[in-house]
This record gives sequence, C-alpha cells and structure tokens, in this order.
Amino acid sequence: MRKNVIAGNWKMNKVLTEANEFVEETVSKAPTNDKVEAIVCAPFPFLASLVEKTKGSSVKIGAQNMHFEESGAFTGEVSPVMLKDLGVTHVVLGHSERRELFAETDEIVNKKTHAAFDHGLIPIVCCGETLEQREANETKSHVETQIKAALKGLSEKQVAETIIAYEPIWAIGTGKTASSADANEVCAHIRNVVKAVTSQEIADQVIIQYGGSVKPANVDELLAQSDIDGALVGGASLEAASFLQLVEAGTK
Repeated sequence: MRKNVIAGNWKMNKVLTEANEFVEETVSKAPTNDKVEAIVCAPFPFLASLVEKTKGSSVKIGAQNMHFEESGAFTGEVSPVMLKDLGVTHVVLGHSERRELFAETDEIVNKKTHAAFDHGLIPIVCCGETLEQREANETKSHVETQIKAALKGLSEKQVAETIIAYEPIWAIGTGKTASSADANEVCAHIRNVVKAVTSQEIADQVIIQYGGSVKPANVDELLAQSDIDGALVGGASLEAASFLQLVEAGTK
C-alpha cells in the first residue's frame, strides 16, 4: 500500500526566523501516521537549522534543487554531498521553474536524479505540461518524454524509490487546478510509463504526487483518486496551519 507524501515547496520565501517557527509548529502538531509523510522543502540557507529542529520527529527536510557534481568550480551551486552531510533526506528536481527560468534540460534532470541516489537522497522528480501543450493534446506525450528521460539508467530499486510529482505548469500558482479526474488520468499514465520501463510491480510502488494550486479545500478530492499519492504544494505550504491540514488529509 502506497503512503501519501505531502511535500511543501517554499520556493524563494521566508527568512530564518519564520522558517524555524513554521517547523516548530509543524513538528509539535504533525500527525504520526504510517499513511502519510510530511516533507518541508526549504531554501538552502535554512536547511541546517530545520534539520536540527526536526530531529526525532516524523517531519523530513528536503532541498529545492542541487548540482549533479560532488564538488568543483560551480559558483553558487550546492552539491548532493553537502545536502547529505546536513541531514537532508529529499531533493526536488526538474521543477518547471528550474526548467523554464534556468534552462534545465531532461538530460540535466537525469544526471541530478542519478546523483541524488548516489548520495542517499530521495529525488522528487517533477514533470508537467504548459497550457499550450495541454490544448494541443500533447500532455501525455510530453510527460512521458520527461519521465523516461529522468529515469534513464536507474535500477528498478531506484525507480521504485523515486517520487514523481505531476505539476501542470498552467496550474502552478495560478489558482487553477486540474480536475481530480484529469489529474488522476495523467498520474495513471505516468504509472503506465514506469511500468513500461520497469515492471508492474515497480509501477505499483512508485509514489506519484499532484501539484498545482493544491489547498485544504481541494486536497481530499485529489487524494481520493486511485493514482494520486500525495501532493507537492507551493502557496498552501507557506503557513503551518494550512500545511498541517494537508498532512492531516493524507492520513485518511
């Protein structure tokens, strides 16, 4: 039975005091339940402090990006070695903002995915289509290309441990959300893509999140779908109260 994974992606928001207060409240109130896992994906400057504050709790701390090299002349970058040393457990890779604003390619996402596993980090690999692609009926083919590229060269065990986040770009931060049925249809297609490159057994294990204006008002309907196993959440993860509501929904 797959668990629900609720991951908050703060993006470039908060200062350290706010981050600490958020995590302190979340740790004190987060449900301890085998059905759900809560991850806070915070900006790099906060990671060490948040890892310390979540020790002994069920809340995990993730990064929002990383370089695929272990070290070197990459000014401004952060390596998987650094993240692992801090105690970070997860890392978001291939978010549409990284792809669109920072020119990350499918090849780069694949390299980062391999690097995450090489250093004991769990990748949250993002995929999703633009509004233009959706209107041109290219959603499934585009997402399939992204997923096959991201998983290329991974072992079946690594694929099974990968978290995949389907985030239609047109729904991120816009207030628009794919209908639960539409979101589930794409997540089911992603599962079939995983099956095609591995096996039914592996596909049944892979956690597939939905992301795109997820909030307490719509999370129950989304999580009730057959192939949606949690959410990668932006705006609604910035307040502890709403993030906790999302986590609580994952226990049902």
